[in-house]
Amino acid sequence: MSWSKLKQQLESFLCPALVGRFEYTATSYRYSPDKAGHCYIAVDKKNVLNMSDATTLIRWYQSEQEIKNDSDIYVPITTEEIEAVRKGAKGPVPEDRLKVMARGRKISELAKELITAQSTLSKSNFTVDATKFLASSIEESLESNNILLNILALVDRRVGKKRVLNMKDKIKLKHPIVQYFYELRLSTF
Repeated sequence: MSWSKLKQQLESFLCPALVGRFEYTATSYRYSPDKAGHCYIAVDKKNVLNMSDATTLIRWYQSEQEIKNDSDIYVPITTEEIEAVRKGAKGPVPEDRLKVMARGRKISELAKELITAQSTLSKSNFTVDATKFLASSIEESLESNNILLNILALVDRRVGKKRVLNMKDKIKLKHPIVQYFYELRLSTF
């Protein structure tokens, strides 16, 4: 499906209160090295969600450091993870050091998952996800772990006030950008 047709269909499902405030934009350049172009969602002419970012590796490291340094985040470690570290270690390692190493590996994995969820958003993925959104039910999109499907469902006119208000607790477990679009939708009531 062409970009203009896809954009037209997405905008036809947009909540009436957000029409004129919410905008899907995609650009691509034929001779650009990545050829993916840029894709973003703007609210009130402000770029809110950029779906092509060259600073992914830097943000991954920053996320990892934030998780490591935040004492409020509890990262549970299983005995299987400790045993995996023990098997990977060359030689005897003290038990407390094994726990630190296993926790470090798990934190690194969590940071990578977080950044992967954020950075996999590109123009091509946006097109795939938007097409998937148009073909699936609203319930599937709202329950999905896909950030973009959540956003598209939240700004959809088929999601009413009662359903949005009932999602308050579930939204707290979602990505911060999904929370932003939830608050945006709440402001339309």
